[in-house]
Amino acid sequence: MARPTSPFAFRDFRFYWAARLMATLAQMMMVVIIGWQVYDIARRTMPQKEAALQLGLIGMAQFLPLVILTLVVGWVADRLDRRWIARCAVLLECGCAASLAILTYNNTTTLPALFMIAALLGVARAFAGPALQALSPNLVPTAVLPGAIAVSSVAWQAGGVVGPALGGFLYAAHPWVPYGASTALFLLSFLSLMMIRPVPRSTIARGGTPWSQMIDGLHYVRRNRLVLGAISLDLFAVLLGGATAMLPVFARDILHVGPSGMGLLRMAPAIGAVLTAGYFAVRPLRTNVGTKMLGAVAVFGAATIGFGLSRWMPLSIACLALLGAADMLSVFVRQTLIQLYTPDAMRGRVGAVSTLFISGSNELGEAESGFLAAAVGPVVAVVGGGIGAICITFLWARIFPEIRRARTFDPPQTLEDVPLQEKPI
Repeated sequence: MARPTSPFAFRDFRFYWAARLMATLAQMMMVVIIGWQVYDIARRTMPQKEAALQLGLIGMAQFLPLVILTLVVGWVADRLDRRWIARCAVLLECGCAASLAILTYNNTTTLPALFMIAALLGVARAFAGPALQALSPNLVPTAVLPGAIAVSSVAWQAGGVVGPALGGFLYAAHPWVPYGASTALFLLSFLSLMMIRPVPRSTIARGGTPWSQMIDGLHYVRRNRLVLGAISLDLFAVLLGGATAMLPVFARDILHVGPSGMGLLRMAPAIGAVLTAGYFAVRPLRTNVGTKMLGAVAVFGAATIGFGLSRWMPLSIACLALLGAADMLSVFVRQTLIQLYTPDAMRGRVGAVSTLFISGSNELGEAESGFLAAAVGPVVAVVGGGIGAICITFLWARIFPEIRRARTFDPPQTLEDVPLQEKPI
């Protein structure tokens, strides 16, 4: 009997995929509306540059919990039931969404409240990221894992396509409605995660202090130059090319398209990304994976420059869609390399380091873009960031030749010698 080649042939993965789709839909609706509310409230009393600075600060509010908790959440993901870590994180996000729905319905939303809830969302994402990344390889065979990563990215990007536009349209109907919808979606995501059965996985072998076990993930990433190069490339490229952080500024003051237009702008990168992820789900990337990842980051920088210079909405959407497609190719290669080159007993800790780098490129990139926009203006900040991303690509190709030499996803015959202890959770 032929072995299944589709990850959807596995029951628990189907529930995992559904949970990720619904949680991403809810997150993207919240992200787009929180950004709009922060900028809109700030603009009532502040000039444009100072209001743009608030967007940078809201990104920092989400990023700091991740920095503080990285070592802890990775260790927890390798010690405890990864399913319950994800479930608790989704419940926390559900509480945040419900709180914002109540505040917005009562017209009592303030900047301090938005910042506090953004920080709590950062805590939830800090725990959910490593747990979900480490859980997915436990749900499918290794041979199916590249396809599982691709279709998992489809769920994430599909949420990114629908969530921002839906959030903008629902907000236009009534400001509290997108938060109410997010609350319901988080509850459905939690129920889907509850349906995942116990799975066998590797756990940290006994011995060593909790602190030494926590930093093992950092040591592994530092020693594996291919993993280190792939993770850090994303960090610095997206850190510089954070165009999406400036979308409220472009939508309100440059393109003049309002909250619904901002939803379309936010949706555009996800459209390019979901099409790319869907293609890889059907035809997985197999050759010259490292070189293609470098090329994708360079295209990401060029598309960022195009968006920064555009004053025509269709061209801005096209640049953002290309940006999303290039980013998805880079994400697919990076995630597949990390999952296949990391022993299961360390996937939580290595995933925590990866999540820190990814969020560093997103939340910290938003903060950097906000601060730079406050100093030199949003257009110069976005164009300069795109140029920086291209420069980083060429620099990383020289610093990490291991990336250029990565021809396929085939892992080495033996991974890092890490004591493993198999038991069901």
